[in-house]
Amino acid sequence: MKRLLIYLSLLVFPLTLWAQAPTGEAILRNIDKNMVIEQAVSRSRMIIHGRTGSRSITSKAWIKGNDKAFVEYLSPAREKGKKMLKLGDKIWTYTPEPHDRIITISGHLLRQSVMGSDLSYEDMTDNDKLIELYDAVVEGEELLNNRHCFVVRLTAKMKGVTYHSRKIWVDSERWLPLKEERFAKSGKLLKTTEILNVFQVDGRWYPKEMHFKDMLSRGKGTEYFIESIDFKVNVPDHQLTKAALRK
Repeated sequence: MKRLLIYLSLLVFPLTLWAQAPTGEAILRNIDKNMVIEQAVSRSRMIIHGRTGSRSITSKAWIKGNDKAFVEYLSPAREKGKKMLKLGDKIWTYTPEPHDRIITISGHLLRQSVMGSDLSYEDMTDNDKLIELYDAVVEGEELLNNRHCFVVRLTAKMKGVTYHSRKIWVDSERWLPLKEERFAKSGKLLKTTEILNVFQVDGRWYPKEMHFKDMLSRGKGTEYFIESIDFKVNVPDHQLTKAALRK
């Protein structure tokens, strides 16, 4: 009888652990709580490691929901004054003197590189909820950089999603995707991302330092640093208009 009880307990124990593991949907909801922004103003810096060298670009961004964003580039001198506006599914870029021109970017052009970096226009302005775009299945658990992670496979719910599928390693305590692989519908690996450092802002965990690598590019990747971010601001509507591009 004693052996039988021990045997039954060994069967029940892993089932209990599995029952306590979060579902893929629950994991995405937790990620969205950290990553999705209602309103914010941030300053950031990216270091682009190209084939012939590296260069650093700093910028300031105003974000409101998933369909409005405004970015102004602060340095270096050759990039200073350039701006980018997102409204819905279109982006406008502004180049000051001597060109003083505005270019509209939409459709497949949104997947082009920003400033020669490993981020596309879609990557740069992405603020969508994962739960609305993807179905999620938990594939297992792994230790990554001494952090316990759930390994989750995402598959797009609809056509037109930038990345058809994604594999993410999600910190089970902080609910951040510490590592990610993004795939085309064909299964080809398009991009990898890593969160290398995090910080806590207004009660949420947020990426501090990230690394992006476009697998179709010959460069060595792009480092992205969030130098500051304020989630408690009220972003004025006039900041998110085409008129603001030339101000």
